[in-house]
Amino acid sequence: IQTIAGGVVTVLAFAVRSWLGVLITGALAAVSLIPMATASHKGDLAGHDLVVMSISLHILGAAVWLGGLVALVVIRPALEPGRMRTVLERYSTIAIVAFVVVALSGFLRTLASIGSLDQLVTDPYGLILLVKIAMLLGMGALGAWYRQRLIALSAVKNAMFWAVLALEFVFMGIASGAAAALARTAPPFGESEIVAKTPAEILTEEPLPPELTASRWFTEWDIDPLWLIGGLFAIFFYAAGVQRLRRRGDKWPVWRTVMWMLGIALLIWVTCGPLNAYGHYLFSVHMLLHMLLAMGIPLLLVAGAPVSLALRAIRKRTDGTRGGREWILWAVNSPVSKVLTHPFVAAGIFIGSLWLFYFSDLFRWSLYNHLGHEWMVAHFLISGYLFSMTLVGIDPVHYRLPHAGRLVLLIITMAMHAFFGITIMMSEGLMVAEWFGSMGRTWGLPPLEDQFWGGGIAWSIGEIPTLIAAITVAIQWSRTDEKQQKRQDRHADRTGDAELAEYNAKLQKLADRDRERGW
Repeated sequence: IQTIAGGVVTVLAFAVRSWLGVLITGALAAVSLIPMATASHKGDLAGHDLVVMSISLHILGAAVWLGGLVALVVIRPALEPGRMRTVLERYSTIAIVAFVVVALSGFLRTLASIGSLDQLVTDPYGLILLVKIAMLLGMGALGAWYRQRLIALSAVKNAMFWAVLALEFVFMGIASGAAAALARTAPPFGESEIVAKTPAEILTEEPLPPELTASRWFTEWDIDPLWLIGGLFAIFFYAAGVQRLRRRGDKWPVWRTVMWMLGIALLIWVTCGPLNAYGHYLFSVHMLLHMLLAMGIPLLLVAGAPVSLALRAIRKRTDGTRGGREWILWAVNSPVSKVLTHPFVAAGIFIGSLWLFYFSDLFRWSLYNHLGHEWMVAHFLISGYLFSMTLVGIDPVHYRLPHAGRLVLLIITMAMHAFFGITIMMSEGLMVAEWFGSMGRTWGLPPLEDQFWGGGIAWSIGEIPTLIAAITVAIQWSRTDEKQQKRQDRHADRTGDAELAEYNAKLQKLADRDRERGW
């Protein structure tokens, strides 16, 4: 698969010329790295999901970083110094993001392999890891130096710049060699084969977690590197956008920033905390995770209005290329976006996918396969976000229902959602019985009773965000009426209430005519 994907990407890189073609080729290139990452850690070893996802992000960050360096060398003869400086400045931003991804994913990978700090100097695996860390820090230092000093001095033709670039290639090569050595060296911790003493270890490849008590809602963690790193970037870039607006004198509501930060913090807690740790063992916990992903978190994120902030904060490009702002505008105005953000389509996806997921093998896939789990998280987060945005968002969409229509659509959706929860509560059979019924838990509710409570969560707790959305729509409706009335009052003040005076004069004229006729 890896070889075939590499061949397809190579052909497309020479064949496509459109912006959309380049975007698809880039996405396919990123996806083609996944097979290599999934083969890097045995599935029957501890921490498999954490390690594979960390390595996937690690490889992707390193590929973007190294690929960018190679591209700089290749395109150097074709670009003038001024143009080359622009390219370097833009690449430096990408390289910083790639450096952070490589560093964080490498750290998370290390957590599953190093039991104590002394193993860094006493174990061969730790010694190789130290070499890789040193090369990573060296590349980061070099990148910071030449991006802050050499680019600022327009030193594109300077031999010093290209010498630094060559040294970075050397560091990257040593780091890549160390990574290959690590893949062939047994780590001192976390790689011992699990003895399948319980059914849970056979099904999930992890030991059965301890009983879910009140304290473990705050202390139990099962980190998902994808959502942890993605969430941290979402917090940073949102804060950077707000700061850029303030520097140029523009205002951004504080409460929107608070809503966004709370939404991302809740997303990290849901995907990396106790819900992620126990969602594979308790249907009720899984359902709570689902409700927060599809209904609670999207409301907070939509209130943050990230698209509006990005369009105001990201600088517009004038050289014919596409940056973040241009790609966002393209996505907002694309035919696909026009369909997906239509209120009825968004509501249909929101409710339809709920029924389809739990009453098909998609639910089973998300339990057995980590890729399926990641798809589930992304799908319900995005579907919930689109539905919430069509109801209460201020970000640009092609069509919005009137406020009365939004309330009706929300009530219908609420009824369908409640019916879904009641259906699960009334079910006499266990969903994915070979999974939830075979964990061998000695704590918690019996599987069928736990499923009953899961349905209750979908029915009751799941309606709380819907109620909040309904209240928000009602408040927006009231404020819209108030704004319209104020506009009419201001218009009347500017014109001396000319329309009303004209109307009264017309009535008076009719009354005078009636009197003349004796009516």
